[in-house]
Amino acid sequence: MFVDEATIECTAGRGGKGCQSLDRSHPGHFRPTGGDGGSGGSLIIEARRNIQTLLDFQMNRHFAAQNGGNGSSNDKTGYCGNDLVLGVPPGTEVFDKRTGELLKDLNAIGVRVIVSRGGAGGHGNNKKEDATPGHPGQTKEILLKLKLIADIGLVGFPNAGKSALISRVSSAKPKIAAYPFTTKNPILGVVKFSDGTSLVVADIPGIIEGAHEGRGMGIEFLKHVERASALLHVIDFAAVDGRDPLSDYRAINEELSKYSKTLMAKEHLIAANKMDVPEARANLKKFKQKVKKEIFPISAVTGEGVNALLNRLRQTAGTGKDSIE
Repeated sequence: MFVDEATIECTAGRGGKGCQSLDRSHPGHFRPTGGDGGSGGSLIIEARRNIQTLLDFQMNRHFAAQNGGNGSSNDKTGYCGNDLVLGVPPGTEVFDKRTGELLKDLNAIGVRVIVSRGGAGGHGNNKKEDATPGHPGQTKEILLKLKLIADIGLVGFPNAGKSALISRVSSAKPKIAAYPFTTKNPILGVVKFSDGTSLVVADIPGIIEGAHEGRGMGIEFLKHVERASALLHVIDFAAVDGRDPLSDYRAINEELSKYSKTLMAKEHLIAANKMDVPEARANLKKFKQKVKKEIFPISAVTGEGVNALLNRLRQTAGTGKDSIE
């Protein structure tokens, strides 16, 4: 199950109590020897490899770091509480839910943010003052929002062949079937090149006309292509179900523009899919008369034109110079 948003409560550890203690080994001369309490652990959120969803936070929403240990006699300081580090997928945005402040965009593996700081330990009476209690750790309600990190985002109507394309070029194995909304969650595919570099491609559920008004699966998943360097329109040029490739292209652009001007400002490329079907050639000729964009005739089924498309996408994403033959 893919989950891209979660709210959790994060509580840092409380500082340990300072110790009230006197050394009575010398009659008539009592020396204060109470040690300080240890500081409480902080709560940290970190982007980690091999985590793709926020599903774990649907079942467990409350997290607490360890409290600090109390001080003791003979000037002994209490132990510091252990920090609690929560792992999330790269691309997770961390918000303070109460204020709406973006605390950190965890946009790369290893990036972390302290969301709740541990409380300071109390002072022992060895400071020649009465011992003090430890300070409480911070408690915050945290909103996590995941935006997948991909080089290229695939957009198009249902059944345009996006899943078939990502299955051909990567090890991702999305469900492929001849009915709308086969893809119900975003899928990441990694295209590996011979020189060791790679290209990350995001396939999101198909968009339909009126999606910005909530039709179909809506446009909630478009946020997962906001980080992409470019968008690839995958269009069904066979039009076997009576659709018109030009109308589809214009309708998708209309939905994108209503969602975000940022998406429209990205580089847009076109994959004219299903060129293995005879009718597609005539539709491509008519399409080129109306749309003066870079178009790549491909077949996700046979692999025709796919290498040329990947080389162009790689150039757009800036992941390398060597091309696929």
